[in-house]
Amino acid sequence: MAPNPTIMQAVEKLGYRVTIGDVATQAGLNVAEAGQGLLTLASDAGGHLQVAETGDIVYQFPRNFREILRNKYLQLRLQEWWKKLWGIIFYLIRIFFGIFLIASIALIIITIIIITTANSDRDSNNRDSNFGGGFFFFPDLFWYLSPNYDTHYQERRQTRHHQSNLNFFEAVFSFLFGDGNPNANLEERRWQEIAAVIRNHRGAVVAEQIAPYLDDIGEVYRQEYEDYMLPVLIRFNGQPTVSPEGQIVYYFPELQVSATKRRRQSIPAYLEELPWRFSAASSGQIMLSAGLGIVNFVGALVLGSLLRDGTAAAQLGGLVAFVQGIYWLLLAYGIGFLGIPLVRYFWIQRRNRKISAHNRDRSSRSNLLSNPDAALQQKIDYARQFATEKVIGKEDLVYSTETDLLEQEVERSAQIDAEWQKRLQGGS
Repeated sequence: MAPNPTIMQAVEKLGYRVTIGDVATQAGLNVAEAGQGLLTLASDAGGHLQVAETGDIVYQFPRNFREILRNKYLQLRLQEWWKKLWGIIFYLIRIFFGIFLIASIALIIITIIIITTANSDRDSNNRDSNFGGGFFFFPDLFWYLSPNYDTHYQERRQTRHHQSNLNFFEAVFSFLFGDGNPNANLEERRWQEIAAVIRNHRGAVVAEQIAPYLDDIGEVYRQEYEDYMLPVLIRFNGQPTVSPEGQIVYYFPELQVSATKRRRQSIPAYLEELPWRFSAASSGQIMLSAGLGIVNFVGALVLGSLLRDGTAAAQLGGLVAFVQGIYWLLLAYGIGFLGIPLVRYFWIQRRNRKISAHNRDRSSRSNLLSNPDAALQQKIDYARQFATEKVIGKEDLVYSTETDLLEQEVERSAQIDAEWQKRLQGGS
């Protein structure tokens, strides 16, 4: 089984020397999952276990462990290859909708011109002028599609607050489907921030300090039982204890152990969900996309009225017959191009109202910590009795898989003798 990518990233960010608590905090993982994942990674990537006098374990990894794993696992090589390939495929999918929009408009307008020209007795000069008039919008469109579009657009919109870095085709996709869920990693952020809160309080907290990062904590009359803390205790292997006044506090032994001294993490006062955006495209790009969508839809309706008499398409054949064959596809695309963003707009408004309500609830819980009452302050003070922090340095180790056990015993024996000599000399 290939190692967990999340654990691999956490090890790299933490400097390749970690404890289970370090990884669980950094990645927001279950303590048991972090422990098993570190063992697997150490076994596969040539990592080493360092054991302290207290029995705590530190995992030391080589800085090139990804290269070691890549050579060992075909699955990892395939994952990296597929990640690059999917990036190309997804980009092609994104620009396809813009290309299809331009192609649809071009087919519709050209077909309309051919049919109207064939149905009238205009001379060739009129036909040329009509053809030129039919494409009146293309110079502006070609300007948008030009290689220097970004430079020109930025020069013309210096005062615009929101600057998009999307090209025209990407903007069309963004107008249609948006840019993904801004809270796709909400659960990951939730557990990372909860673990950081516990670490910042040296492994001992009260429920009120965790509540701003949770969603449903139950009705008010049930909150005093603090059932919402159970998932946190299970995930980070926490232990509850009761004060003499009957208040519950929680401490997490695994999160109190670290491989290196780390700074107090800066975290938000509560878990904040991000609002959905309609599109990352600029207002100009949105207006252009909507305008072209309207041109496409109206053109499809006009073309449909001209194609109702099937004899015209049959007589003209060629392009007109081809467009008549795919007309319902063009019409469906025209309807969907305007309908999907419209439906999505109202869905986003509704979704953002719910997100605002969630954020208000969490914010109100965090406000309790700003001005705690006497009971809450007493509870927090009691939790501090269990707060501790253990940093496992080189001097704390009694065993490591990096060197031979006999060598370590000799070295350890020499350290003990030196310590005894120092004490004896101090006593005399």
